Amino acid sequence: MFFRYFLKASSSRMASADKMMVKAKGPVWHQKQKRKGIIPKGLRGVDREATWCTSAATGWVYGHGAFSIVPHKVPIVGLFVWMRNSANEAKRMASEIISYREQIKTICMDSKADDAGLYYWLKIELGMQLLTKCRRGFDKTEPRRQMKREMSKRRFQAIYKRRSVTVEPMQGLVKNIFDLDRCWMRGDDNNRWLFAAMGVAVQIAQWQAYKVKQSTWNIKTMVLGV
Repeated sequence: MFFRYFLKASSSRMASADKMMVKAKGPVWHQKQKRKGIIPKGLRGVDREATWCTSAATGWVYGHGAFSIVPHKVPIVGLFVWMRNSANEAKRMASEIISYREQIKTICMDSKADDAGLYYWLKIELGMQLLTKCRRGFDKTEPRRQMKREMSKRRFQAIYKRRSVTVEPMQGLVKNIFDLDRCWMRGDDNNRWLFAAMGVAVQIAQWQAYKVKQSTWNIKTMVLGV
């Protein structure tokens, strides 16, 4: 509700989506052993519901994921919610963005969204332009080549670069405010409501800052009350 209202109030039409990986509370449960349901002797306090995922920036992480959408015009946390670390963030983006089809007309995401089916579904069904980074060696069909040509336009490249000053640092802001290098709690349900509470707390502070024309980045003191 807040995000939809904010998009309308700020006339924001472009946004970026991203997933952040957060290490699980407790020790690491290695993939091969987790698949077999084997917890080594002496491994105590492991988060049994955390999952594995990897990225080029951080490598393999055993933990939970936080999914975010941030508008380009005014940087605020539009959405900050828990998701399984092993889940596909492009699919999560597709399911979330439907709610904002009337406001958001351009959505940016990293190469995890490099999918021709998703590109044309957003374009045809939602009237939304997806901008992503195409992987090399995958432009073997005409639909993919057309997708790549469209996204290569100079104005679209300039829009895509906004990810680096919107959603990426916003994930870092939330992480810094709540010391979220590691999850506070174990389990999907516990982290689901905790991440949601973090997102709402940041939204409230950023809305207050926006109304008095202050920076929506310098809100740590407001959120923590110190």
